Amino acid sequence: MVIITAGMIGVGKTTLTGKIAAHYGTEPFYEPVGDNPVLPLYYKDPKQYGFLLQIYFLNKRFSMIKKALKQDNNVLDRSIYEDALFTKENNAEGNISDVELEVYLKLLDNMMAELKELPKKSPDLLVYAYSDFDTILYRIKKRGRDYEQWDNDPGLEEYYYKMWKAYQKWYADYDISPKMKVDLQKYDLEDPKNVKIILNQIDDKLKTIR
Repeated sequence: MVIITAGMIGVGKTTLTGKIAAHYGTEPFYEPVGDNPVLPLYYKDPKQYGFLLQIYFLNKRFSMIKKALKQDNNVLDRSIYEDALFTKENNAEGNISDVELEVYLKLLDNMMAELKELPKKSPDLLVYAYSDFDTILYRIKKRGRDYEQWDNDPGLEEYYYKMWKAYQKWYADYDISPKMKVDLQKYDLEDPKNVKIILNQIDDKLKTIR
């Protein structure tokens, strides 16, 4: 069983990944953020480092999804399937040129073709984590990563809002695997009772697709 989690920065996706993995006794694969040398540079100068950041993430996520699909029993915190969402938004913002976007998309196509050659070709379930935009901002502020704060960069808050909107369309269009949406605003995972509710929802969904 391979489950992937998806969702906006600050929504609680990493916490959700850990809870799912512990619940099923599977291995969690976490998004490479803390050890990412490019991400702080990107927040300071997105136009210079936009393309480099997307290539860095693409390489990491390709490696993660290959390993996950071969092991066939794990949970991924974000995956290669949503990576192009960020790259296209960076292109729209002028951080990545049209030529760079074309190079990226061709590389992504090659990677996706390779994944189709694996015995297991796609995840069993996508779990999309959602909350409203104000809650997203509150959680980003609360966790306190300096490079994620928008106090002196109003454009960053605008970027977050665009990604929040883009994610909802991305989820509506996603068709790689079965999918479900969990409301992490209504069911804040800091409350153990809410963790149980969310995990029960996932259990019920898996019963319908197995």
